[in-house]
Amino acid sequence: MKNKLQNYFPMIRTQGEVLSELRENTKLWKTFCEWEGKYQQEYLDICTGVKGVKLLYDTYFKAIMNPDTRPERLNDFLSEILGKKVKILKVLTNESAQIAAESSLLIMDIVVQFEDGSIANVEVQKIGYLFPGQRSACYSSDLLLRQYKRVRAELGQGFTYRKIQKVYTIVLFEKSNSDFSNFSKEIYIHHFEQKSDTGVEMNLLQEYTFICLDIFGDIIQNEDRKIENRLEEWLVFLSQDDPDMIIKLLNQNADFQEIYEEVYTICLNMERMMEMFSKELAILDRNTVKLMIDEMEEEVVEAKRKADEAVRKADEAERKADEAVRKADEAESRAKQAEHREKQAREEVDNLKKELEKMKNI
Repeated sequence: MKNKLQNYFPMIRTQGEVLSELRENTKLWKTFCEWEGKYQQEYLDICTGVKGVKLLYDTYFKAIMNPDTRPERLNDFLSEILGKKVKILKVLTNESAQIAAESSLLIMDIVVQFEDGSIANVEVQKIGYLFPGQRSACYSSDLLLRQYKRVRAELGQGFTYRKIQKVYTIVLFEKSNSDFSNFSKEIYIHHFEQKSDTGVEMNLLQEYTFICLDIFGDIIQNEDRKIENRLEEWLVFLSQDDPDMIIKLLNQNADFQEIYEEVYTICLNMERMMEMFSKELAILDRNTVKLMIDEMEEEVVEAKRKADEAVRKADEAERKADEAVRKADEAESRAKQAEHREKQAREEVDNLKKELEKMKNI
């Protein structure tokens, strides 16, 4: 019996057919057997259409959205995000990937230059809290500086700062941080740019777009929720691997039929497919280690914070104890002084009484 996606894409094979081809190739079968059971099943589910391909992962994304070979697709996607028509002029070498990846789980990263000279960096981050606003600003600034150096070198004496174009930082979060979810569970896309508090306008060049795919997924998977626009169609295509969501998209816009056919044609090339999947598993392993390190670092920071707080409270308690001792000493001293004054007063009274008695006897 065909599964749902096999009814739309007849080239999708059964699990038996996939396993049979793997067994016939010693190298591929060896690679397959080295994977954990859950990854073996995931691979089979993708190849057989039990679930869709995770198209936001680097190797799959570049296979079908390569700006060198299929620029119209990425042009359309970025135009929808930025809200204006853009056309990719060229792909830039991303010399700054380390900034993005230092403490984050980077899934996909691509830097493109548009016809007007502006630059867009498109990234997918697995976990949003590891890619905060500060890191986004640093990354954007780095791209801006790279553009400045390149344009200045190209123009020489003809350079002016007006030649520097906008830099767009576009980050798609698989799992967004609480800043977004606490703000709204209904809004999944956020645009940022620098503005004056007085209304005066200046082109400060840097703009940011953050797309929360987890919030989008919760919204779009509502049974009664329609895919409302072209951007949502792209986000469903790129982020959803649920066959029902894929079919929902295909029924709404047949344009994506051709791209999905390209995806499942890739799945027919078992050697290429296994190479791509193996690369993603390697990235996953590296990212898992990185996540563990990041989480351990956070635990160390939190433990240090708690230790510092405990020391602060201990110091405060000691200060209060010292203050209490000081006050007690002062009270004791005042009590002794009062006792001494009282003794002196009694002696003075006794002396006065004796003097009075002498006066009576005269």
